[in-house]
Amino acid sequence: MKSQEIADLSSSLPDIWRLLNSQEREILRKHASIHPFIKNETIYCEGDEPKDMMCLLEGRVKITKEGVGGRSQIMRMISPIQYFGYRAYFAQENYLTGAVASEASIVVLVPMGIVVNLLKNNTKLMMYFIKQLSIDLGIADERSVNLAQKHLRGRLAESLVFLIDSYGLEDDKTIDIYLAREDLASFSNMTTSNAIRTLGNFVVEKVIALDGRKIKVIDEEKLRKISKLG
Repeated sequence: MKSQEIADLSSSLPDIWRLLNSQEREILRKHASIHPFIKNETIYCEGDEPKDMMCLLEGRVKITKEGVGGRSQIMRMISPIQYFGYRAYFAQENYLTGAVASEASIVVLVPMGIVVNLLKNNTKLMMYFIKQLSIDLGIADERSVNLAQKHLRGRLAESLVFLIDSYGLEDDKTIDIYLAREDLASFSNMTTSNAIRTLGNFVVEKVIALDGRKIKVIDEEKLRKISKLG
């Protein structure tokens, strides 16, 4: 790995770096690689063989799954510094989802063989990833129920709250990620027309304001209440 690409993995991968000893850190430093992805570039596809654990350093990544009729559904959004792409390897199966850069992104890749060797000899690191998988499973279970049972307003509000919690708000209260209406609709499990209509209703109710793809939060408390009530 070129030093100008990742000068210091300790700051790039802080969560796992502090769990490693000096020898393990050198192994990680030697085998990790950095890969830039342009907007809408595929990182991996459904059916691919999993070979690397990935960590998003910069940008935004969406995890997608092809549904009925070839329609792509956004399952979740990845934010910096978050690990992804490793569950399928542990399950000994090919990827059930795909990953796409929703904007210009930088991803660190670590070969899964290296990850497994580190896990075998580092209990703290193993427990870290067990915890991450458990958290992800809990989020997935809760989201599956919510998307199935909540009304359109609740689903869209939940997606907006998720984006706020994951990416934060800019100084002017604009959500710090700009999604196309099609992507926001997919993430909320609704049609684009329904998403646009519901966003319009939120504007009328002065919950949000719209400026192109930018979504400014006017009343966060009310938005979270809509999400909670469904």
